[in-house]
Amino acid sequence: MTNWKGKSRGNVLGYKIFMWSLTWLGLDFAYFLLRFVAAYFVFASGKAFGASYYFFHVRLGQNVVRAVISIFRNYYLFGQVLIDKTVVLSGMKHKIRFILEGKEHLFSMQNGGILISGHLGSWEVGGKALDFLDKKINLVVFDAEHQAISQYMDGIMTDRNVSLIKIGDGLSHMIEIKEALARKEIIALHGDRFIDGGQTIRLDFLGETASFPVGPWHIASYFNVPVSYVFSIKESRYQYRFFASPLKTIPSLKNPMKRAELVTGSIREYVSGLEQMTRKYPHQWYNFYPFWK
Repeated sequence: MTNWKGKSRGNVLGYKIFMWSLTWLGLDFAYFLLRFVAAYFVFASGKAFGASYYFFHVRLGQNVVRAVISIFRNYYLFGQVLIDKTVVLSGMKHKIRFILEGKEHLFSMQNGGILISGHLGSWEVGGKALDFLDKKINLVVFDAEHQAISQYMDGIMTDRNVSLIKIGDGLSHMIEIKEALARKEIIALHGDRFIDGGQTIRLDFLGETASFPVGPWHIASYFNVPVSYVFSIKESRYQYRFFASPLKTIPSLKNPMKRAELVTGSIREYVSGLEQMTRKYPHQWYNFYPFWK
């Protein structure tokens, strides 16, 4: 994928402004401020606007006016989940509620496992819904985020039940994943993005083929741990719904052809679920680059 480098837009000043608003003026005011920010980005986001317009107009078949309105709603909701993430990870007392579907599947991860999600809704916020597991959640993220923003977010994180495993240039993240699984912890990965050079597979998604990473499924197979496909969707102003699929195990077979067949089947299952959720919650699709390229 030549248009996404593991980095999102924004700067430290913007994060600090919203942190100040949350602390002194409350969550509702921060949401109000977001309306102006979202409107600005509709006109100033350039390539991201083009990618979003293609998604709503071409892939979902919306007319021009409806597509532009959808882009505004998309940006506005994206800003909300970024604020909600800050609220949750910094330990602020604003009440964000969770409804869990598939809770019984997650209870079966007593010996650890892998959760595979996507850039739909907010996994970082949804991870808070898993406090009932009494297990550490390790979010695997790309380490190409602006360094200043990364350091700032690290500084405000107080939820020590959630930690970040950063994918850099080497393989240190694999060592961290191995150690976390040995401690019977939970690993959370995204299954809809990859960095150039990573192994991928092309599958149909919303009527056109797109590339999906193979790595998360190879990790699950290599360590022989169960996988659940999860999504955390913002349903209302202060409420999220967390979905978890039944557990799936991909055996680490010696036969590479058979193993590849099982991995491909599992990825197809994930992509089918992602498509279903994307059609249901299109305004919470947060891939602002040419996804089908």
